[in-house]
This record gives sequence, C-alpha cells and structure tokens, in this order.
Amino acid sequence: MASTEQPVDVEAGKVKEEAPPPPPPPPEAEEEAPPKVESEAPPPPPSWQVDRCVLVDGSLRLLVFVAAVAAVVVLVTSNQKVGAVKTKFNKYPALIYFVAALSVAGFYSLVTALSSFLFLFKPICPKICLLYFVFFDVVLLGMVASATGTAGAVGYIGLKGNRHVRWGKVCNIYDTFCHHLVSSVSLSLFAAVILSLLIMLSLHSLFKKIPS
Repeated sequence: MASTEQPVDVEAGKVKEEAPPPPPPPPEAEEEAPPKVESEAPPPPPSWQVDRCVLVDGSLRLLVFVAAVAAVVVLVTSNQKVGAVKTKFNKYPALIYFVAALSVAGFYSLVTALSSFLFLFKPICPKICLLYFVFFDVVLLGMVASATGTAGAVGYIGLKGNRHVRWGKVCNIYDTFCHHLVSSVSLSLFAAVILSLLIMLSLHSLFKKIPS
C-alpha cells in the first residue's frame, strides 16, 4: 500500500515574523544655552541745558553796557550856550573823569557780556573765569561809584550853590546842561547798582561750584 505524502508548503507554513521597530534614538542632552547677557544701552548724552545764572549774568552785563553808553551820550550832548558863555562837560575835570570811567565801564561790560553768552555753549563755566569776573567787577564798581559821586557833587553845587564859599547856583541859567547832568548821573547810579548785583551773582555761582 503506497503511502501518499502530500507536499508541505514550507513557505506557507512559515510565520513571517515582523521585525520589531527600531528603538527611538536616545534623546540627546539638550545643551544649555548660555544665559543671555543683556547689553546695557549706553547712557544718553547729557541734554544741553541753559545755565540760568550765566544767562542772567550776560543780560545784566548788557544792561550795564546800555546804561553806561546812554550816560556818556547824554552828558556829551549837554552843551548849552547862554549869551556869549558856552558850557560843556570838558570844562569840568570831574565830568571828564565821569565820561572816561563810564566809557571804560561800557567797553568792559560789552566784552564780558559776550564772554558770558559764549559760556552758554559750554557745559561748565570755568571757576577761574568767575573769579576774574568778580575781581574786575569790584574794580569797575569802584570806578563807576566814584565817578557818579564826583559828577553828582558838581550837579549839586550847580543846583544849590555854596553860600559859604560864595559859589552861586547856575542851574537856573544853564537848565538844559543841568538836566542832562542829572539824567547822566541817574543812569550811572543805575549801572552801579547792576554791577553790585553782578558781583553777588558771580559769588553765588562760584559758591555753587565748591564741592560740599
């Protein structure tokens, strides 16, 4: 009896084993990012500010210049002729000194006023300049005050006279000359007051620069 052997399909019987999926790659260690260093922004440039003391100083010096020039012009144009006699300022040594002193005051005030306004474009006014201003302002104040006193004395004698030495008054005759003289002396006195304020202002500015 012949045995019938059936062919076995080996391939069909093979169980196709699926390959397991490859394991996921190990997570790479995350590199720690270096801390961000915030770059500090450069400080803004200092804003340009007007120094009030310097501005006031320059304005007052211009005021002294105007007052001094006006005083000189008023006195120089005070000529008056009554009859055959003509009077003018250059016949009085005290008034010549007055005109000279006020002319120096006007020139000095103009130069220092321009210097003060130039300091507005600088952040710091040098201490040595303030010291020079104080020194020369004191000298100029002495000149203007003395000139004002001498011119005022001449005007007072012309207005009132002096009976002790028998100096008669002349302002009742040369009225225009005396009016000019009084106006000029008033302007000079005003300039002297402004110079006093300038000295105090310069001292105040110098005091602020002293480290506490």
